[in-house]
Amino acid sequence: MDYFAGLDVSLEKTHICVIDRDGRVVHEATAPSSPDAIAAALACAPSCSRVVFETGRMAPMLYHGLVELGVPVICIESRQAYQALKTLATHKTDRNDARGLAQLARTGFFKSVHVKSLPAHAVRSLIIARKKLVGQRVTLENQIRGLAVVFGVRLPRGLSSAFVDQVIAMSDGIAGLSGAMRGLVAARDAVLGAIAAIDADMKKLVRASDACRRLMTIPGVGPLTALAFTAAIDDPGRFRRSRDLGAYLGLVPRRYQSGEIDYVGGISKVGDRRVRTLLYEAANVMLTRYKGELKLKDWALAIATRSTMRKARIALARRLSIIMHAMLRDGTEFQPA
Repeated sequence: MDYFAGLDVSLEKTHICVIDRDGRVVHEATAPSSPDAIAAALACAPSCSRVVFETGRMAPMLYHGLVELGVPVICIESRQAYQALKTLATHKTDRNDARGLAQLARTGFFKSVHVKSLPAHAVRSLIIARKKLVGQRVTLENQIRGLAVVFGVRLPRGLSSAFVDQVIAMSDGIAGLSGAMRGLVAARDAVLGAIAAIDADMKKLVRASDACRRLMTIPGVGPLTALAFTAAIDDPGRFRRSRDLGAYLGLVPRRYQSGEIDYVGGISKVGDRRVRTLLYEAANVMLTRYKGELKLKDWALAIATRSTMRKARIALARRLSIIMHAMLRDGTEFQPA
């Protein structure tokens, strides 16, 4: 007889439910949220042909750990599971969620998702940390400018070397303001140092990656965009067609159709927001700064002539994602002609 299991994962513990092919509960347990503990708890039940749990922060660690232990685990889309679980139980509890996930595993009514490798998650962590630090730098500089304006001083924008000198000079001799400015400047210098360290690590990763170096031959695609894209794709073979990348990254129009209503709106904006933003910026660089002859650029400019420059950037970002995936999948070089 076939058996199926559902795992309702939380930070500290995981509720486990095992059912047979008729939907009867045959085993329930609670285990710490670690691959070894969950595998040990499942070993006390009949051997399962399918074990499912939802996406979440713990998903990469649990998935890869359970796969190494030989557990037939599948990670499923949490948004779809949420809607299904609402119809299976009146009260939302961890026990009921585990039972509902087991029922989804039995019926096959779920959408499995690709769990990125841990090295890909490590690269994504580096990119996320850099983004957060850049945001902190901007916040600190805006705070410094705001305090200076109160005293009639307008500080320059950007990372000019004169910025710190002007901040210190304008605050000298003013009790309270001098200490505040020096503290903010010290924090800003620490953040800049951390950003520089992350940039150095990213350059090492890019130099060691043939895929990133190939992607950087595309005008407008820099180290950050190439690294973020390869980490987001992880395994190019999991996409059957390169043109599926537009939908995966949220660069296709949102559509709502019901009866006589058929509405096409803006882009869906699902998927990795950071990669989508970087592709949009790469498209903007290609359209506004690249001076060479490029058919891809001419194609996007023709869209801008018919519509708007913003739609041209989005269309070019979508086309760039298709080209970049094809380059990763086939190991080919960018053809500018």
